[in-house]
Amino acid sequence: MKSRITFFNKIIEMCCITAIIAISCSPATEKADKIFTNGNVYTVDKNFSKASIIAVRGDKILYVGNDAEMVDKLKSADTQIIDLKGQTVVPGIIESHLHYMDLGESLLAIDIYEKPKAEILKAVAAEVAKLQPGEWITGSGWSHEVWDVAEWPRKEELDAVAPNNPVCLSRKDGHSVWVNSKALEIAGITAATPDPQGGEIIRTASGEPSGILTDTAIDGVSSKIPEPSAERKLAYYQRADEEALHYGITSLMDAGTSYENIKMLKDAYSRGLLHVRAYELLSIGEDIPYLADGNKPVLDLYDGKLSVNGVKFFTDGSLGSRSAWFLDDYNDRPGHKGNPRMTDDEFYSLVKRVREEGFQASTHAIGDAAVRQTINVYERVLSENPQADHRYRIEHFQNVHPDDFDRLIDNGIIASMQTVHATSDMPFAETRIGSERANYAYAWRTVIDKGGVIPNGSDAPVEYVNPYHGFYAAVTRCNQQGQPAGGWYPQLKMTREEALKSFTIWGAYAMFSENVKGSIETGKYADFVVLDRDIMSCLDKDIIDTKALMTVLGGIVYE
Repeated sequence: MKSRITFFNKIIEMCCITAIIAISCSPATEKADKIFTNGNVYTVDKNFSKASIIAVRGDKILYVGNDAEMVDKLKSADTQIIDLKGQTVVPGIIESHLHYMDLGESLLAIDIYEKPKAEILKAVAAEVAKLQPGEWITGSGWSHEVWDVAEWPRKEELDAVAPNNPVCLSRKDGHSVWVNSKALEIAGITAATPDPQGGEIIRTASGEPSGILTDTAIDGVSSKIPEPSAERKLAYYQRADEEALHYGITSLMDAGTSYENIKMLKDAYSRGLLHVRAYELLSIGEDIPYLADGNKPVLDLYDGKLSVNGVKFFTDGSLGSRSAWFLDDYNDRPGHKGNPRMTDDEFYSLVKRVREEGFQASTHAIGDAAVRQTINVYERVLSENPQADHRYRIEHFQNVHPDDFDRLIDNGIIASMQTVHATSDMPFAETRIGSERANYAYAWRTVIDKGGVIPNGSDAPVEYVNPYHGFYAAVTRCNQQGQPAGGWYPQLKMTREEALKSFTIWGAYAMFSENVKGSIETGKYADFVVLDRDIMSCLDKDIIDTKALMTVLGGIVYE
C-alpha cells in the first residue's frame, strides 16, 4: 500500500479532527432526549474506536463514549434510557447507489426477480387476467443466466400468454428488456428499424426483432408506457423508504432522476412523508429545466433530508447484457466490444456544461473502454476548469485496464462500486471477459491499496437492497452458498473495517457529507442502526443473515 496520505484520507481526517474538537467542547449541562446504554458501538471515527453509550438530543449526537458517569450528567426526568443489552451498533448505513423510485416500483410490481422462466410466464398470465386488453404489463428482475438454458428469451413466449397486452419486462441489470409482439408493434420496431447509438435490437436469423432490446433501444418501448400518476409515484417512494429503514439504511444516493420527481420529493420531504436522507442525481438533460426554474445545486434541505447536487451520465451498458463497452472483444461474442453511448467530444461537452453549472459529475461506466473514456473526459474538463474538491464519481467501475487505476487516484475520482455485483456476475463474468481481464474486475483491494475510497451500495432494484449482502460479498467474494471456497479472485477482498467504512463514512464523503454523518460522533446526525449480531466478529457465513433491530435517524424510525 502506498504510504502517502491521499487526498481522500486528508479530507476525512480533517472531518474527524473537527468531530474530536466538538466532543471536547460538548456542554455537560445540556440534557439528552434519549440515552442508549450498554451498546457494542463501532463509531467508525478516525481511530475506529468503540463505545458503549450514545446520548441524543433532537436529531444530533450529544455524547458518545464509555464514561458511565455521563449518563447521570446528561439525563433529566424526561430522558428516555434505552438499554441495548450488548447489541452491536454501527453508523446508519449509507447506500451509495440505488434507484429510489424504481426500488419501490419493483416491490409493488409482479415478482419476477431471478425466477424460472415458467414462473415468469405464469405471473404474466395471471396479470393478464386482471387487466383489460391493451393495458401494459411491466416488471423487472429476470435473468437468463439463472435459467436451465442460459439463452435470451423470445417474444413468442410472451405472445402465448399475453397476445393482447403489451409486455415489457426488464432484465435485472436494467440494460435489456424482454417484450412481446404487441409492445414492438406499439413502438413501431420492425426488421427495418436500425439499431440506435448505444443500443441493440437483438434479432433472429431472419433479421426480425427477437423480443430483446438493449440500452438505448429500450427507449422505443419505454417511451410508450404510460407515466404513473403522482399518487402512484409517491407510493413507490414511500415503499422504498420503508424498505431502506427496515435494513438500517439512513442515507441513499439516487442514481439519476427527473426534475418532476425532484419536485415531488421536495413536497414529500417538506410534509414529512419520507424519512431516509436522499442525495439526488439529476439524469443528464434534467439539469437544464432544473436550473431554468432558478434552482441551484444544493445540500441538506429539510434538516439534512434532501440534496440535489449531481448529474448522472451513461457511457455504456452492462456485462450481463453484453452492452458494457470494452477495449477488446467479448470472449463469448467475437467481433463485439459492447455499446458506447457517446463519442469523446459529445461526452466532454456535457461534463463541461455540468462543471460550469456547479454539479458533481457521476458516470455509469462498466467496461474498461467506458472507464477510460470517463477518466479522459473528467481529466480534460478539470484541467481546463480546475476544482480542487470536485469528488467526481465513476459508478460501478467494474472492469478496468491496469493502466487506469493510478489515473483514477491521481485525478481525485471516486470509484463508487457495488460489491454484490461481483458475486452476482461471477457465474458468467469469466465467460464474457476471460480470466486475465477478470484480475482487474471488481478490484476493490486495488483501489483501496492505491489510496482510494469506495462508497458501496446495491444498485437496487438490480440487486436486493439488503446491505449485509454487500458487506458479505466485500469480505468473502463468495455467493450466498459460500462458493467458491476461499472466494472468487480472493486477493481483491476488503477487510471488515474497510467494508463497514464503505457503507458509512466513505459513502458520506462521496456525498460531501462526512462532517454531518457516516460515523457516530458528537455533533453529527444521530443516524445509527442496532444489529442482531456483531458483523465485525461473527463467522463469515453468519453475516449474510444480519438483521436490523432498530434504525435511528434523528429519532427511532424502525424497530
